[in-house]
Order: sequence, then C-alpha cells, then structure tokens
Amino acid sequence: MFQTHPLDLYEIRSRIASSLGGKDLASCARVSQDWNDSFTPPLYNSVILSEDGLSMESVKRNKHLIKCLKIYKSNSYNRVISSFLANSCLEILDLQGNWIGSSVTQALSAVLKTNSTLTTLNLDFNSIGDIGAQALAQALMTNTTLTTLDLSYNSIGSNGALALSEALKINSTLTTLDLECNSIGSNGAQALSEALSTQDQLDSDHFGLAQALSEALKINSTLADLSLYGNMIGDNGVQALAQALKINSTVSIEKM
Repeated sequence: MFQTHPLDLYEIRSRIASSLGGKDLASCARVSQDWNDSFTPPLYNSVILSEDGLSMESVKRNKHLIKCLKIYKSNSYNRVISSFLANSCLEILDLQGNWIGSSVTQALSAVLKTNSTLTTLNLDFNSIGDIGAQALAQALMTNTTLTTLDLSYNSIGSNGALALSEALKINSTLTTLDLECNSIGSNGAQALSEALSTQDQLDSDHFGLAQALSEALKINSTLADLSLYGNMIGDNGVQALAQALKINSTVSIEKM
C-alpha cells in the first residue's frame, strides 16, 4: 500500500497562485496574513507599472520580490528606477517607448555601475541620444552582470557609438547589443575614425560606426549578438566588420 504525504496549506495556496492572474492574486493576498504570504510573491514576480496598474506604494513596498519590471506609459520612472536598482533583486527592466531622455538615462547609468542583479535592460524608443549612450558606456565599463542591452531607435550618433565601442573593449559580460536604427553623421564618423586611428580618411559617411565596433570586436570575447540594422554602414563598414569577425568567433551579427 502506497503512503502519500498530504500537501501543507502553504504549498496548496502556492500551487493555486501559479494559475491565477494579477487581479485574482491581489484579491487572495488580502484575505489574511497567511494568504498574503502565499499570493504576494507571484503577484510581484513580474510587474507592469502603468497608470491603471498596481499602485506605486504597493510596488515600492514589495520591490524585494520583483524580478521583472516593465514600465508602460507611466510618469513614475523618475521616482522608481534608481531606488529599484539600488536596493532590489530586479533582473529585467523594460522601459520600451517611455521616452525617458538623456537625464533619466544618466541617473540609471550611475546606479548600473554598481548594480549586481540586472541582466536585461530594454531602452528601445527612449530618445537617449549620445549623452545617454555615453553614460551607459561608462556604466558598462564597471558593470559585471548586464548581458542584454537594447538601444534601438534612440537617436544615437557617432559620439555615442564611439563611447559604446570603447566600453566593449573592457566589458566582459554583455552578450547581446541592439543598435538598430540609430544615426551616424559624417562628422561623427570622422571623429570615430580619428579616435580609433583606424585609417586616414573615410570612404563612407557611416563607415566610422562599423570601424569603431569592428576594432572593439577584435578585443571583446563575450558579445554574442549584435544588430546594426538601419545604420547605413556601407561596403567598407561591412568589410571592416568582416575582418573583425575573422578574429572574433563568438559574435553573430543578426541584422545589418
């Protein structure tokens, strides 16, 4: 005869919690302290912060439980980003489409320098510009946990690309970098070329970005995925990257 071991009440509630949505979890968490202990952790494991979602007070109170935070069309990012990264277990931060600009990016970057939990940062469509990219580059020089960084559609020019290239020479943990649809001008490309001493003159207005990144790729051994779609790097840029890929066997350029 088989002997069974009945589940305790906490485990029963935890299993129920795994099948419930956010509103139901919140309702159950308010029943009693025991229920709160069971239903609150899954409620805050992954949070979408929006104008009509969870209250700011409840999110702050339970930030030690939040591993994934998506801020969607909310004006709250100025108040929560730094505090979350400074004192939390947050692993994924998604700020796509919030147009946070360079000032908030600078504040975010300052905390990233010492943050040890965040692995994925999505800043797609945030208008961070060169200033924001430069701030992030500084953070990448000391950050040792971030593996995925999405900077697509951010009006990043040559100065930002140069800073990121320098950071890639030092950073040893980033594996995915998305730079889709950013802008590199002729003056910026020239500055990139001179700074890296790669050649005397440019044959393409956008060659500097690819050349800068190719030099970084020759040194960096951890980056696995790189997207340059929409940056018009030109034939010479492709050649420079091709040469870098002969040396670096870990990176995969998904889009160009």
